[in-house]
Amino acid sequence: MSTSVVLPALGESVTEGTVTRWLKQVGDTVQEDEGLLEISTDKVDTEIPSPVSGVIEEILVQEDETVEVGAILAKIGDGSGAASSDDAPQAAPAEQPAAPAEEQAAPAEAAPAEQPAPAAEPAAASDDSTEVKLPELGESVTEGTVTRWLKAVGDDVAVDEPLLEISTDKVDTEIPSPVAGTLQEILVQEDETVNVGAALARIGSGAPAAAEPEAPAAEPEASAAEPAAPAAEPEAPAAEQKPEQSAPAAPAPQAAEKPAPAEKPAEQAPAASSNDDVTYVTPLVRRLAQQQGVDLKSVTGSGVGGRIRKEDVLKAAEAAKAAPAAAASAASAPAAPAPVEVSPLRGTTQKMSRLRKVIAERAVASMQATAQLTTVVEVDVTKLSALRDRVKGDFQQRTGDKLSFLPFFAIAAVEALKAFPIINSTVEGDEIVYPAHENVSIAVDTERGLLTPVVKDAGEKNIAQLAREIADLAARTRDNKLKPDELAGGTFTLTNTGSRGALFDTPIVFLPQSAILGLGAVVKKPGVVSVDGKDAISVRSYVYLALSYDHRIIDGADAARFLGAVKARLEAAQFEGDLGI
Repeated sequence: MSTSVVLPALGESVTEGTVTRWLKQVGDTVQEDEGLLEISTDKVDTEIPSPVSGVIEEILVQEDETVEVGAILAKIGDGSGAASSDDAPQAAPAEQPAAPAEEQAAPAEAAPAEQPAPAAEPAAASDDSTEVKLPELGESVTEGTVTRWLKAVGDDVAVDEPLLEISTDKVDTEIPSPVAGTLQEILVQEDETVNVGAALARIGSGAPAAAEPEAPAAEPEASAAEPAAPAAEPEAPAAEQKPEQSAPAAPAPQAAEKPAPAEKPAEQAPAASSNDDVTYVTPLVRRLAQQQGVDLKSVTGSGVGGRIRKEDVLKAAEAAKAAPAAAASAASAPAAPAPVEVSPLRGTTQKMSRLRKVIAERAVASMQATAQLTTVVEVDVTKLSALRDRVKGDFQQRTGDKLSFLPFFAIAAVEALKAFPIINSTVEGDEIVYPAHENVSIAVDTERGLLTPVVKDAGEKNIAQLAREIADLAARTRDNKLKPDELAGGTFTLTNTGSRGALFDTPIVFLPQSAILGLGAVVKKPGVVSVDGKDAISVRSYVYLALSYDHRIIDGADAARFLGAVKARLEAAQFEGDLGI
């Protein structure tokens, strides 16, 4: 009897997938939930795990072939039963010529015939277990990647105690245990991606269920070598349970297969890539390594069987950055600027990450559905710069937060939004909706791409509150610790393009919002000022503010009035009563 491996549903709008690589070949032994192959769709790259333990009997879809969801990809035999059926045809011709041969064969066949019964015990062991499933993590989130298991098989867990960490294209979060008990089995390994609703682990009231199927794996060898003393054998295999985990797939030909268990530990290790000498890593980790410029051949994996995990890549990247910094600090004389480092991505072709695809789709949809225009003003923030320099020490001492220009820009913007709510509005059909609050999205640059956490009710907060919340949201965005609802509900966006030295840009408005304000770098340059009624040249601090907006409902005059109000507020720099300290 064999089990079909089918292409599962990989998202609401995903109808087909392309096989990019087989991780196992015909004749290989696989464990339940062990990675079989990689599938690429128009939204995500992921691994397809084995639904059962057994031996791969047939591969039906070759690499680079595209099939629809539900198509059969391969067939897997059901462990010892598949091996017995393979051996039966070989024994039949030997038994037919003479009856004595049949009598001699009977004792040898008795042991294999009885072994399928122990193989059924693992299912019984999990009758009282509860599956931990990947819950819904947001309206548009269809899958998640296991980044870290917080518990190991055999650990006791309490209700609502965190079990593992999950990463999605929007947020990282912990998954709590739905019940109290013992973690019996982990079904999805770290760095593997699964759909919402997929089983992640099993929790029961007793010992781990995975320990029981390993004992019968060694019993066929014991019955063949020492049939007179089968009761004493279960003690000995205990030390060999890990290497023998995949042995049930072919126990029948005991004499010929004896060497196989010794080779299994090597087979249990992650399969090596057919394209290079690097231990197999998931697409998520491989993409992170490319983004960080890390050579995977130089990384030692800390995962199961030496698998390279996300943390290993990040540590290698930090070490690579620390080495040049240490060398530079050790130099006694100023060194010449280092040559620009050539990226390992040069000359390669890479698939877009899921977040990059989402950003691309939303940007194109927004540009096609709206009429976007950008207006720019120059603001003299010399007084504001002096105020910030004067109060930032006391501000940090009292609040614990550094005082940047951003909270000043934010409070000036939300005040102007209250006066000119068309900039804060949205379009619904042929109606303009004016929200009763100012929820400000803050653009944050992360390793995964641009994300916009939201400061809710920003119009009701002072500078200290805005500084604290912006810093907290930005830090948790970069650390992938946001909750899904913290990325939703924004009515207006601030993007600090000046943080990388840009004077200004023309940011894109993302629906359903109607406007976004780009904040340029604060720079010093000569400016004309009035001294005793006469013009004079003085060193001043300036910043460009660029407002992009949906010209369907916002006119250039509306934009100019809004920017004029922000400009006047910043140039007056009367924020002492709004500091909140």
